[in-house]
Amino acid sequence: MIRAYSLSNFPEEGFKLYREMRNRGITPDPLSSSFVTKSCIRMSSLLGGLQVHAKILEDGHQSDSLLLTTLMNFYSSCQKFDDACKVFDEMPQRDTVAWNVLISCYTRNGRTRDALGVFDMMESKRCGSQPDDVTCLLVLQACSNLGALEFGGRVHSYIREHGFGNAVNLCNSLIAMYSRCGCVDKAYQVFKGMPSKDVISWSAMISGLASHGHGREAIEAFWEMQRMGVAPDDQTFTGVLCACSHSGLVDEGWMFFDCMSKEFSVTPNVHHYGCMVDLLGRAGLLEQAYQLILSMRVRPDAAMWRTLLGACRIYGHVSLGECVIEHLIELKAQEAGDYVLLLNTYSSVGNWEKVIEVRKLMKEKEIQTTPGCSTIELTGVIHEFLVDDISHPRKNEIYEMLDEIGKQLKIAGYVAEVTSELHDLGSEEKESSLSYHSEKLAMAFGVLATPPGTTIRVAKNLRTCVDCHNFAKVLSGVYNRVVIIRDRTRFHHFREGRCSCNDYW
Repeated sequence: MIRAYSLSNFPEEGFKLYREMRNRGITPDPLSSSFVTKSCIRMSSLLGGLQVHAKILEDGHQSDSLLLTTLMNFYSSCQKFDDACKVFDEMPQRDTVAWNVLISCYTRNGRTRDALGVFDMMESKRCGSQPDDVTCLLVLQACSNLGALEFGGRVHSYIREHGFGNAVNLCNSLIAMYSRCGCVDKAYQVFKGMPSKDVISWSAMISGLASHGHGREAIEAFWEMQRMGVAPDDQTFTGVLCACSHSGLVDEGWMFFDCMSKEFSVTPNVHHYGCMVDLLGRAGLLEQAYQLILSMRVRPDAAMWRTLLGACRIYGHVSLGECVIEHLIELKAQEAGDYVLLLNTYSSVGNWEKVIEVRKLMKEKEIQTTPGCSTIELTGVIHEFLVDDISHPRKNEIYEMLDEIGKQLKIAGYVAEVTSELHDLGSEEKESSLSYHSEKLAMAFGVLATPPGTTIRVAKNLRTCVDCHNFAKVLSGVYNRVVIIRDRTRFHHFREGRCSCNDYW
């Protein structure tokens, strides 16, 4: 009965039965404790789970690996990652499931490099458990988050060697991983080689094409999906609308938005409206985007207002930007990034008084901004850079290389885009402050540490600024390198002085 309740919509009843069982003097066995722990996971009850854990120790079941694995899952689901790792460390025997839960803990906690390290241990058989299909799924997700293409390729080889290659869910994860690591061609190879494709496969491929700026190809994939008789779902339309947005296809976007409910019975949700706001905002149709938000049947979320705020920054629409901030304050959802976008908007029109005012407000409210962080993978090792970073062991060589690159790019016509600097400084000071952004350091390291002609792949946690975008364009031409940067919203493929986004991002 406890197990049945743990799987139902009433997990709290399972906890009540467990308590009644103990009150009647019946000592639970490890299975009973495992099922009530699952009830606590469903209830998101940290206190309940802690009480069960105490009773597990009292009952002497701290050596049961299956039960301890469930406890790990409980602590992980409650964001108590250190406690989950502690349970793992205390396990007398660990099977593949336990190692998989540890990988999941690391991934949820943002320790993705540690997750990759666990796969290394399992593959080398040092831990006594081999990776299974679930391990591969979890590690592919970690590779996607880190942009770890080489490591993802290793996992792909492992999948093929161990006979998992035809599993649809693994193929779908490989499509997503290759797409998010900047290798949409390899994603397409996996897609084409699948013996059967479900709606998730098609949606992943459409989204991959969209994020790389292949809007027309993404739309063609949608129509091919129809010819194959696969019905689209809400995720498919999110991908198609993103494709329209990233490629500036306003008319096509409206067509898909209108037909999704009329022809395919898919009701637009907040994500679809968000894509339309993004599409209209990128195209400069800001008032139209604002009216669309006001006309929505669903309540707009903070992400949608931030999308419009980003468009206000691009087009310097100060009054609408201030209006959007008011909506975010009303939702009690304003974040540091919102104020940075507003700062960008004010600085783009040279309103330094407002910039100072917003900075003062941020200081009073103790609002901390997210630092820009860029990563680059070389020979399976992830190298991380922050702005003005001096932590890398080869920092002196990197800064010398970056200065040399800067000199060569200036000869080729590169001029720093000083509007990307948010402080009221002189032009030389602004140029200097822009010189050591995290993605520039990562690119310089890529030029320094790889042979000529090698593709440089960088992943950044924030939207790349205009100056770094221009820098990467000129670098790709001067150094004859393909540079691929994944920022928060899309991929930029720089080749021969041009970008795949056509400066539309």
